[in-house]
Amino acid sequence: MHIEVCGDKWGATQLKTTRKETRFWIAQEVAETKDKHDTRALMAKAKYLMGKHPKTLITDGLVSYSNASQKVFPTTNHIREITLKGAIHNNKMERANGELRDREKVMRGLKTKDTAILKGYQLFHNYIRPHEALDGKTPSDACGITIEGKNKWLTLIQNASKKD
Repeated sequence: MHIEVCGDKWGATQLKTTRKETRFWIAQEVAETKDKHDTRALMAKAKYLMGKHPKTLITDGLVSYSNASQKVFPTTNHIREITLKGAIHNNKMERANGELRDREKVMRGLKTKDTAILKGYQLFHNYIRPHEALDGKTPSDACGITIEGKNKWLTLIQNASKKD
C-alpha cells in the first residue's frame, strides 16, 4: 500500500491521504495554514483506519510531512523529492486537491475547521463519483466495497442511521 499526501497553500487547507491504487480517500483534516501545521494527527488517523503502516509515503517537500512521517510511520519509505513529470509524483493528489479547491472557491472558503462539506465531499469521492482512471468505478468499488441501490446517497444515509 502506498499513500500520497497533499496540502494546499491557500487559506483553509485540506490535507488528505489516499490509497494510490484505488484513490480511496482515507483521512482529512483542515489547517489554518499548510506551512505551520503539524500533520501527526492526520497521519495517525490514517494509520488507525488502515490498521498498518504504508510501504511508501509520497509527499511534497514540506518539512511538517517529514517530521510527522518519522514519528508516525518510522518504518515507511518517505519520498519527498517529487516532480510533475517524474516517475514518482503526487499528481493524483494534486488533481483531487484541485477538485476540492474548485468547490471551496464557489463557497468562498471553508468557514469553520469542522465543516461538514469536507466529510460530504469525501463520501461523494469514495462512494458515488465514478473515476475514469478506475474504468468508471468508484474508489469503494475498487476496494471491494459496494453500495447497492439506485440512489447511493440514500443508501449511505440509511446505512449510517441503522442502530447496531
